[in-house]
Amino acid sequence: TQVFVDQLPGLNTLGISLARIDFAPKGLNPPHTHPRGTEILIVVEGTLYVGFVTSNQDGNRLFTKVLNKGDVFVFPIGLIHFQLNVGYDNAVAIAALSSQNPGTITIANALFKANPSISPEVLTKAFQVDKTIIDYLQKQLWLYLMFAAILTLTKYVTCDLFLS
Repeated sequence: TQVFVDQLPGLNTLGISLARIDFAPKGLNPPHTHPRGTEILIVVEGTLYVGFVTSNQDGNRLFTKVLNKGDVFVFPIGLIHFQLNVGYDNAVAIAALSSQNPGTITIANALFKANPSISPEVLTKAFQVDKTIIDYLQKQLWLYLMFAAILTLTKYVTCDLFLS
C-alpha cells in the first residue's frame, strides 16, 4: 500500500511519502529505482535481504545486508535497489521516501516492457546476447508480471510498489 501525493493530495509540497510492502515467503521487490527520492526501509516483520548498487563512476559496488524485525536500511536517491524475503513466513516493511512523488522504475519492466518496445538490436548489444534470449526474457517477464498481478489482487502480495 503506497501513500504518495496521488493517493493523499495533502502530501503536496511536503517532500515525504510512505509505502507498506507485504512480502510473500521468498517474495521479491525486484531491482528498481526511485528517481526523485531517497528511501529508508524499516522491517516490521520477517527477514529481508536488501541491497543497492552504486553508480558506474563508483564502480557499481553492491551494498547488502540481511535485515530482521526493527532493522533499518537506506537506499540513496536514484540508485538501483531490491528487497527479498529470505524467510519462509510473510514479511512486512515500511518505506519512507523523501519526496511526495518519488517515482518507481522497475528495471526489468523499463528494459523489456517499454511501450513502444526498445529495439531488440539495442538490447542484444547492451546485454551481449543473442536475440532469441531477449525474446525469451520478454515472454517470461510478461508471464511473471501476470502472476504478480494475480498475487496482488488476491492480497498475497510480493510487493505493492512492484506494480506501480
